[in-house]
Amino acid sequence: MVADASGLAARLGRALASWWRIGAVTTALVALLLPRDGLAETYPDRTINYIVPSSPGSSPDIVGRIMAEALGKILGQPVVVLNRAGAGGTIAAAATAKAPADGYTLLQANTNHSFSQTLYKNLSYNLEKDFSPIGRFASAFYIILAHPKLGVRTLKELMAKAKAEPGKLNYASGGVGAATFIVAEVFKAQAQLDMVHVPYNGGGPALASILSGVTDIYGSPYATAKPFVDDGKLIGLAITSAHRIPYLPDIPTVAETLPGYDVTTWYGVMVPADTPRTVRDRLQAAVREAVNAPETKKRFEELGYVGITDTPDTFAKFLHEDIANMANLIRQYNLKPE
Repeated sequence: MVADASGLAARLGRALASWWRIGAVTTALVALLLPRDGLAETYPDRTINYIVPSSPGSSPDIVGRIMAEALGKILGQPVVVLNRAGAGGTIAAAATAKAPADGYTLLQANTNHSFSQTLYKNLSYNLEKDFSPIGRFASAFYIILAHPKLGVRTLKELMAKAKAEPGKLNYASGGVGAATFIVAEVFKAQAQLDMVHVPYNGGGPALASILSGVTDIYGSPYATAKPFVDDGKLIGLAITSAHRIPYLPDIPTVAETLPGYDVTTWYGVMVPADTPRTVRDRLQAAVREAVNAPETKKRFEELGYVGITDTPDTFAKFLHEDIANMANLIRQYNLKPE
């Protein structure tokens, strides 16, 4: 009887140990799963990082800070801008793709990312597979600037000077793959000009270079160029949209000299793939509310941005088409990383 009791106790001990292990594993699994569910219900409950793929003072930085401020008010938590400039936006995108898919790291995507998806062959991410689109929120045009020292006042005068002095004039950009690079490269290719590219790490340094006279030409976002054009420090030759802008009636389009030229940019919010649907829905609603806020509309109009509201599905379809269009552009003009 003692032996039987001892054996029974041993068997019970082993069973209890097994049940304990199963319970511990189950508890651990539940603990892993609960934060995502809890996150969806309480989001956001702490600071959100808003990654901008450009330098401080650039157009993406300016529009990003407008959106970050508006989103912070709507979501009830600080939305902090983190500048990750360089490599056509790929540094910022790579950092965001590696972040936890919890809604606390947002990428401000733009045209650069569509362009870079084809331009760079060894990216650590895929824009369509590794991100979930939230929505576009703005578009913008560019203005081709000349330093006064060049002595040109129109696009035709610039083209004539560049053709008379091949390889002598230079142009700044925010780096290969940046929208400011696309603006100048397409212009140079269509006009058949020989000009030297001077890349910088973001739009801020590129603008500083033409202001100081280090570079001759820069295809700048209108938002950052406006004060310097207004006070005569830079000459605005032409804007890059297909049609003239109503509040800039005296500035011609590039297309008036080079038919078919049309280069603008878009801005949108994306998050790492697998971010919970409820979090994405909360962000999409917040982005839409931010764009429609009177203060945002006022600031956008003052700086030359056009507000956009769309759905994640619409953004995804647009992104797919934009990547294809940029790939065609790269092939058409034989553009390559430098």
